[in-house]
Amino acid sequence: MIRMSKETDYGILLLTYFARGAGESLLSARELAGETGVPLPMVSKILKTMARAGLLMSQRGAKGGYSLARRASDISLVDVLTATEGSLALTECIEQPGDCRQESTCRVRRNWELINERVLDALSEISIVEMSGPVLDHLISLESSGARNT
Repeated sequence: MIRMSKETDYGILLLTYFARGAGESLLSARELAGETGVPLPMVSKILKTMARAGLLMSQRGAKGGYSLARRASDISLVDVLTATEGSLALTECIEQPGDCRQESTCRVRRNWELINERVLDALSEISIVEMSGPVLDHLISLESSGARNT
């Protein structure tokens, strides 16, 4: 099963709170934990991860907190996934070419590369702004990505 971590899931949730406020105000880890129900230690960890990745800026002090480092519409799901998960690869041979014994004769590796590219393209087209609003049916259309109905 392909599954993102709770940290990534919560990271997307937390960033949607910044997007709703147009990224103008500072939000503290405590405020976000209270609003989302995500435990404070996890919120703190995620905010630090997002700041290291350049998605958030932190401001220290009594009135400190975090704010978006760039416009929410310019932060994609791929940005968040990369910040929390590292490189995005559906199979090990995509992430670590040369490590598989079957690589030289593998008949499916190129297909996995293409699938991985499509997934990354789809996720890069979805911004935090879109995730923060109502469900939009047009976000992911298999028809527009060239997928075939079988």
